[in-house]
Amino acid sequence: MNIVMLIGNLATDIEVRDIAPDKKVANFLLAVDRLGKDAGADFVHVATWNRQAELCDEFLSKGSKIAVDGRLRSRSWEDEDGKRRTALEVVANRVEFLDSRSRDENPFEAMAPA
Repeated sequence: MNIVMLIGNLATDIEVRDIAPDKKVANFLLAVDRLGKDAGADFVHVATWNRQAELCDEFLSKGSKIAVDGRLRSRSWEDEDGKRRTALEVVANRVEFLDSRSRDENPFEAMAPA
């Protein structure tokens, strides 16, 4: 079972890229607070796709509070120097805008399937 649910604040602005004529991806870094003695935050890479990517780009910015429901994806590649790189990210199924400002500006439900 591969299920991830996170609540946090955007640590970066949304970066949207066109992958194909009708395919977009938005990437951002989510700061998720830790509880207890290990106070601090974990920074998690998140990717959203297509219409959800557009909504995130339109209504969110650095500092926005959101909830993400998704799955973990591991990927690897070879960089320019021939070194093997890996990354772990959350691919969002749903993103819920938790800031009142975001909800006021976005009159329809902020959760959109990937």
